[in-house]
Amino acid sequence: AMRYQNPSIGSALEKLAKQGVDDLLLIPLFPHYAMSSFETAVERVKELISKNHKGMSLKVQPPYYDHEGYIEALSNSMRPYLEEPFDKLLFSYHSIPKRHVTNYNAQTKSHCLKTEDCCEGCHPVHDVCYRAQCLKTTQAVVERLGLKPEQFAISFQSRLGPEKWLTPTTENELDRFAKEGIKKLLVVCPAFVSDCLETLEEIGIRGKEEFISKGGESLQLIPCMNESPEWINALESMVKDFTGDQVGKV
Repeated sequence: AMRYQNPSIGSALEKLAKQGVDDLLLIPLFPHYAMSSFETAVERVKELISKNHKGMSLKVQPPYYDHEGYIEALSNSMRPYLEEPFDKLLFSYHSIPKRHVTNYNAQTKSHCLKTEDCCEGCHPVHDVCYRAQCLKTTQAVVERLGLKPEQFAISFQSRLGPEKWLTPTTENELDRFAKEGIKKLLVVCPAFVSDCLETLEEIGIRGKEEFISKGGESLQLIPCMNESPEWINALESMVKDFTGDQVGKV
């Protein structure tokens, strides 16, 4: 089901109800926690269940930004593109307003974005910190792929409006790379499990055109995992880990 398109969450719940389903596990297809994505999906499902399906119970798969299955599937989807020569790999995550990070609760207000290393190590706020989770995904992937620090960078794309969002922006990084003599650029978008306008058009078309116009030679967008068998297997393993392998058993 989709949050803002069809098939809608409401229609999916109706279909499940007609099949006699009363025990649900929700997996938001957002690997990282953010109020504007993961949380809104969860709250919408809760709202519709409360309104139309009061007999249904609901469990929610937590963000899986560091789950072994997700990291393995993501890393393996990238491997073929790393076999050819490249100058830099950019991890481009969907951006969010800084206030979404800092204003979650009292702890995030006092900790998040206060220092450059606020997302490092372990801290209770990282359970709801989008930036920290993006950094942890990146670190897990580069370790698995054996990349050196100078081979990759992190940025945030798709900013809207005048307020302050997470930085550095992907747009600025593409410009900087071209000016620094980076010629062959790879871009992966781990916040998306399926390709969409933000990957195919914003990065694969506009981003590529901008990078080349500033002096770059090539920008290769690494496709999202989409419907790859390894990603489907990763979803299955997450469900089994979360439920104790009880889903679908009578």
